[in-house]
Amino acid sequence: MEISIAYLRFFCQFKQFGLYYEDMRIIGIDPGIGRTGWGIVDVEKGKLIVQKYGCIETFKDQSVGDRLLILYKTLEKILDEAKPDAFAIEELFFNTNTTTALVVGQARGVAFLTAAQRAIPISVYTPSQIKIAVTGYGKADKNQVGQMVKTLLALKSIPKPDDTADALAIAITHAFSYKMK
Repeated sequence: MEISIAYLRFFCQFKQFGLYYEDMRIIGIDPGIGRTGWGIVDVEKGKLIVQKYGCIETFKDQSVGDRLLILYKTLEKILDEAKPDAFAIEELFFNTNTTTALVVGQARGVAFLTAAQRAIPISVYTPSQIKIAVTGYGKADKNQVGQMVKTLLALKSIPKPDDTADALAIAITHAFSYKMK
C-alpha cells in the first residue's frame, strides 16, 4: 500500500498531539439496500476508539418496503443504544445503474430520517473525501482503506464485509474534518 510522506506526517501529528477538537461519539453509515455498514467511533482525549460496528443485511427475495423497514428498525435500535453525537454518511455516487442508485437513495433516505428523528447532526462525505481523509489518496482501493481503518483504530484485522470498514472510514473522516466544514 502506498501512502504519501505528507499524509504520514499529518497522521503522526494527529496521533502525537491529539489534534481532534472535542470528545464525541460518531456513527458512520455506508448505505445500501442489501447491506448497510455501520460503525461507532468515539473521539476521547484526542484518540479514536472503536466501540461497535456491523452490517445490516436484507435479502433480494424480500420486497423493497420490507427491506427498508428492516433497515429503519435496526438503525433505530443502534442509534437509541449508542446515542451518537454525530451521524456521518457517504454521498450517493453512481454513474451508470440508475435503478441501483434509486434503491440505494431510498436506503439513504431511511438512514437520514432515523438520524433526523433523533436530532442528530448529519454530515455527508463523498467517496474521494473519505479516501483522502483515511489514506491520503483520493483514488485508494478498498484494501487500502481497510488497512488504514485497521491501523487508525488499532484493530487486529480489517472489518468485514467491506461495507463495515467503509462505515468506520466515514466515521474517521468526520472525526478528522467536522471542524473544517
